[in-house]
Amino acid sequence: MLLLAACGTNQSSDGAAGSSCDTSKGPLVIGMIVPLSGGVSAVGLGMRNSADLAIRQANEHCAVPGYRLVFQPEDDQEVPQVAAQAATTLASNPQVAAVLGTLNSSTAQTVAPILAREGIAQVSPANTNPALTVGPDAAAPKRQFPTYFRLATTDLLQGPFAARYLVQEAGKKRIAVIDDGKAYGAGLTQTFVAEAQQLGADVVARERVGEHDTEFSSVITRIRSANPDAVFYGGEFPVAGPLSKQLADAGLSIPVMGGDAINDKQFIALGGRQSDLATSIGAPAQSLPSAKSFLDQYAAAYTEPATVYGPLSYDSANVVIDALAKVVSRGDFTSSRRQELIHAIQQTNLEGAAGHVSFDQFGDTTNKVLTVYTVRGGDFVPVETGTFDGGAPVH
Repeated sequence: MLLLAACGTNQSSDGAAGSSCDTSKGPLVIGMIVPLSGGVSAVGLGMRNSADLAIRQANEHCAVPGYRLVFQPEDDQEVPQVAAQAATTLASNPQVAAVLGTLNSSTAQTVAPILAREGIAQVSPANTNPALTVGPDAAAPKRQFPTYFRLATTDLLQGPFAARYLVQEAGKKRIAVIDDGKAYGAGLTQTFVAEAQQLGADVVARERVGEHDTEFSSVITRIRSANPDAVFYGGEFPVAGPLSKQLADAGLSIPVMGGDAINDKQFIALGGRQSDLATSIGAPAQSLPSAKSFLDQYAAAYTEPATVYGPLSYDSANVVIDALAKVVSRGDFTSSRRQELIHAIQQTNLEGAAGHVSFDQFGDTTNKVLTVYTVRGGDFVPVETGTFDGGAPVH
């Protein structure tokens, strides 16, 4: 009942600590910054609930001895300035041990430096823009924030993985590319285009739309003359769904493909069509017993869907919880020990709901698994899972 009572809120919560737990040392706050309102709020709510589940379970099992974990999710509305305000709020609290999120790479770009200045660890389940970890030049990588980690593999792999499938498996050779201009969308299309051209495909049109656009007749008119046999879209499902529908309405019955940010049932509800495609991070949840266990526990506690980032959000929270347990085993936690927490996170070696969790020297996940999905019926279903090693998908 306590779990169910917390559903549908975005207020701070600490779960129900087990009655036998020693919490005499007080609260430790784990923050989160995700969109809890706006067009992709369903994704943010699923991420929030997934982290909340991990924190509640940790409290029930006395995972961080002497402490009660308090969860404080903040709404960034997908707006970098709002995300910065949320980060500033969390960073000003000496009881904040770490922050989960963000969903968007563009919001992470404003959040990461604020948290880094206070030495607060940030663990993202979802950011994919490579610059957040290796800097603007991937050929000369340099870690940007020693406090920043992520469980999502980056667009340096996701874009080429998508290109390999669309060109070599789906046989598309004339591709129109559209993005929304944000860090995620622009970065994903850049790596997709480079690989698609390397494979011999022609990028016959490049267009940009606004992240809140809903009408695409002028863009469709411009790409029609190029006679594309597919569209690759870098952005999120609120735009991708209507774009797919309007392409078909205009007589262009060609597939739309995108990244993990369109892999949601709302894409279909908004106009996504059968045989449209999306890549996503990790293996399909239904193929992993650990992910199925998480999803069963999630479904018993929350009404909102976990969405594609649910398992990764759950794992992100558990990364922090596991590291906190190690730090407090050596003495009381204070803000002066945040660097020890960062070091413990860097040394993570866990089996999570979404697979193995560990980090490389840049804070990137070592788990490089990706999956291509297609729309079939009313959902996305997996069609190919593997890793991208720079040459070919490995199954």
